[in-house]
Amino acid sequence: MLELGRSLLHKPLFGLLLTLAVYQLALLLYERCGKRAFLHPVATSALVIALLLKYWGVPYAHYLQGNKLLELLLGPTTVALAIPLYKEFQHLRQLALPVTLTVIIGGLFATASALAIAWWVGASDQALLALAPKTITTPMAMGVAESLGALTTLTTGAVVFTGVIGVLLSPVVFYVLQLKDPRLQGVVLGLNAHGVGTARSFEMGASAGAFATLTMCLCGSFLSLTLPYLIPLVIH
Repeated sequence: MLELGRSLLHKPLFGLLLTLAVYQLALLLYERCGKRAFLHPVATSALVIALLLKYWGVPYAHYLQGNKLLELLLGPTTVALAIPLYKEFQHLRQLALPVTLTVIIGGLFATASALAIAWWVGASDQALLALAPKTITTPMAMGVAESLGALTTLTTGAVVFTGVIGVLLSPVVFYVLQLKDPRLQGVVLGLNAHGVGTARSFEMGASAGAFATLTMCLCGSFLSLTLPYLIPLVIH
C-alpha cells in the first residue's frame, strides 16, 4: 500500500485531485466558520497544498502539469462573468465614468507602486517583468507575462498572492475608510484583488459582485493593452 501511495504521487491526475480535494475541505471550513475573510478557501488551500507538496517531495512543475484542465477553464470562467454584468447593467451604466477613471488611475498606480517597491528592494529585471501584470486577473496576466518574456509561474503566484492579501485586508480597509456602499466595496475588491476579490464580492451581494466584475474586466483589459508597450520603456 505504501508503494502504491508513492506511485500515485507521480500520476498526471494527482495534481488535479489534490487541488479539488483540498479546496473542497477549505471551502467547508470557510462556510462552517461564517465565511471569515482570513479563512478564504483560496488562501488556506494554497497553503495546505504547498506544505503537502513540500512534505511529499513532489516538484511544483509536476503538480502544475496535472492542473492544466483548471488552467484552461480560467478563460471561460472569466467570460461567464458577463452574466451578472448584464443583470446589473442599469446600475452599472449610471457609474460607468467614475469607475472607468478609477480603473485607469488605480491600475496604473498599483502597477507603478509594486514595481517601485520591488526595484527599491533590489529585485531583478526578470522579477520586475513578472510582477508588472500582478494587478490583472490570472488568464490575462499570463498572456501579458508571455508577451513581456516573463516567467508565467511567477506572475501567477504574484496575482494569486495579491488577490488573497486583498481579500484578507478588505474588512480593515472598509472599516477604516468607512466604505459601506456595496458598489464601492465591489470596485475596491475588483481592482485590488481581481478574481479572488470578485468571488468574495458575490458573497456580499449581487451589486458588489457586478461592480467587482466590471472593475476587474476593465482593469484587465486596460492594462493588457498598455503594459506590453509601457513596461519595455522602463525595464530593459
